Amino acid sequence: MPPFSETVARLGRPDEAAAGATAAHLDRLTKPRGSLGRLEAVAVQLAGIAGESPPPVPEPGVVAVFAGDHGVLAEGVSPWPAEVTAQMVANFCAGGAAINVLARHAGAGVVVVDVGVASELDAADGLVRAKARPGTANLAEEPAMTPEETTTALGVGADMAADLVLKGARCLVTGDMGIGSTTPSAALIAAFTGHAAPAVTGRGTGIGDDEWARKVRVVERGLARTGAFGAVPGDDPLAVLASLGGLEIAALAGFIVGGAAARVPVLVDGVIAVAAAVVAEALAPGCTAYCVAGHRSSEPGATVGLDHLGLLPLLDLELRLGEGTGACLALPVLQAAARIVREMATFDSAGVSDKT
Repeated sequence: MPPFSETVARLGRPDEAAAGATAAHLDRLTKPRGSLGRLEAVAVQLAGIAGESPPPVPEPGVVAVFAGDHGVLAEGVSPWPAEVTAQMVANFCAGGAAINVLARHAGAGVVVVDVGVASELDAADGLVRAKARPGTANLAEEPAMTPEETTTALGVGADMAADLVLKGARCLVTGDMGIGSTTPSAALIAAFTGHAAPAVTGRGTGIGDDEWARKVRVVERGLARTGAFGAVPGDDPLAVLASLGGLEIAALAGFIVGGAAARVPVLVDGVIAVAAAVVAEALAPGCTAYCVAGHRSSEPGATVGLDHLGLLPLLDLELRLGEGTGACLALPVLQAAARIVREMATFDSAGVSDKT
C-alpha cells in the first residue's frame, strides 16, 4: 500500500467557485433566503467538496467500522471485558448490530476492518483483516503503539477510503469498535486541544463516579508520560498518536484523510471518530473541510473536539454507542441537502414572484 504521506500530499482545497455558485443558486430557489438553515450550508460544503454545482448526491454511503483492542483496559476503565470487541465484530459481520440496522435503513453498506483486535478472527463476510498489531499497550504505563505501527494503521484507513471510493462509495461514514476506546479518545482530545482530563473524560459505557475518577487519573497519567518524553501535539502529532493510541483511532484518522484526498464527504460519528478527526487535522491540515459532523455524542470530549475543529453536528440525540450509528442517522440529511439544490425549482422556473 502507498505510504500515508502520499495520501496527505494529494489533499487539496474545496472548490470555492462551485461552493459560491451553489450558494447563489440556493438564493434563487422558491423559499425565503436562508430558510432551510443548516441544510443550505451543508449543500454549499458538498459543492465545494465535489467541485461541482449543483453538488452530486452523496450516495451510496459506506460505513467502515475499524476495530481494535486497548491495553489500558487493565486499569479498570471499563466494566466490559476485552473479548467483547471480537464478539461484536462477529455481530457486525452477521448483520445484527445497531449499525447494521441503521445502515440498512439509510441504504448504506458496512465493512468491518480488523486493524487491532487482540485475538485472531475467523474469516467472515464483510470483514477485512488488516491487523497492525494485536491490541495496544497500556497508555498509562508506556506508548500505546510504536511509530511504525501507527503509520501502518494510518495507512490501513487511508487505503480503505481509497478502495471504497474506487468501488463507488460517494460518502464515507466513520465507525469504530473497541472496548476501552473512550479512554485514549479522551487523552488524544485533551492532548490536542489543551483541555484538562476531567473536561474531556466521559462515562463511556456507563461507569459510576469512582470508576470515572479512576479513568480521569489514567488519562492524566498518559498525558504526563507523553509530555515527559517530549511529544508535543503541534510539533509531532504522530508521536502523540503513537503514545496514546488506539489502533482504530489511527485507522479512522487515515480514513478521514483518505476521504478528503478523494474529494468525498466524510461523516464523522461520536467521540472516537471526533478524536480521530482531531488527529487527522493535526496530521493533514485542511482535511476537516471535507468532514461533516453527523451528531453530538453525549461524551464531553466530543463537544470539545468538535469545537476545536469548528464542526457543528447535524443531530443531537444523546447517543453514545459509537459504531457509526449517529453518523449513519445523519446520512439522509446530508443527501437531502444535495437534492434540494438539484431538484427544487427556482422562482423563474416555477413562475413564482420573488420578494420586491
